[in-house]
Amino acid sequence: MKFKRPNKKWTIVWFISALIFVLAVFPVPAQKPIKYVDRETGQIQIENVYGEKWLDWLYHNPVGEATLWTIAKRKLITSLYGDAMEKPASADKIMPFVKEYGVDLSIAQKQNFTSFNDFFIRKLKPEARPIAADSLAVASPADGKILAYENINNADFYIKGFRFNVNSFLNNPELAKKYEDGAMIVFRLAPPDYHRYHFPVSGITGSSNIKINGDYYSVNPLALRKKAEIFWLNKREYGVIKSPLFGDVVMVEVGATMVGSMIQTYSGTTVKKGEEKGYFKFGGSTVVLLFEKDKIIIDEDLLNNTSKGLETTIKMGERIAVKK
Repeated sequence: MKFKRPNKKWTIVWFISALIFVLAVFPVPAQKPIKYVDRETGQIQIENVYGEKWLDWLYHNPVGEATLWTIAKRKLITSLYGDAMEKPASADKIMPFVKEYGVDLSIAQKQNFTSFNDFFIRKLKPEARPIAADSLAVASPADGKILAYENINNADFYIKGFRFNVNSFLNNPELAKKYEDGAMIVFRLAPPDYHRYHFPVSGITGSSNIKINGDYYSVNPLALRKKAEIFWLNKREYGVIKSPLFGDVVMVEVGATMVGSMIQTYSGTTVKKGEEKGYFKFGGSTVVLLFEKDKIIIDEDLLNNTSKGLETTIKMGERIAVKK
């Protein structure tokens, strides 16, 4: 009795499939934990990262990286997940999430939510986030963790030796030129954070943002360590606040993996420090502020922590800088 020799084509397919499987389940090398400084206590803490194993796999496994490139960074996946978070069934995820990440619901304006995204974009009671009263102070536009740079050109960003590219970030060479030697402050919002963002200074702004299309990479440090140029690859939009005290301040909102969209809620062109500008739908994301040279003095603790490669926790409304 003769046995048929295996079809060569199917042998190759089987071999490649087996190889992909082995690579996909291959353990990801242990990553350094994300450390940050708690501004209230001055103590160094370790962040409990939402979806940490998934991020590690996407950015540090060969099959994960291929998945990231072909699927995960695409708008379709982000949109589908965002839509799922709008459905009533997603509300079941709220309380486990609150317990896991210690979210304080007592400061929210409401306690009952129709979906996970309804919880995610929750408003806070006004007294929960007092705005820095000093007219010469810049207020944090968001809750999150902050990195601060006095001079963008003299600062490495996340990866030693990697410079932030203002021109690529704004996609506007003429505007970018004004900020080449200016200050940059980066606010990273993790999923457990309050996800509405506010104006850091008072002034005049446009009635709508300039939008720049891009991808949907994660903005978590686990991803940025591997791919620091994410900030000018991701979808983003910005506006310029013309302030008599602080000059022309650029405020940029950056999308990320699972951020369905950025919704601008302000109206008119005259804005007040602390006034809501908009919110991110589900996912962690980032707000970036750019200041012209010699317009502000950034708070010393933020600069010191950044120089050590550490983010600092911040709450919306807290002082982050003063007029120079």
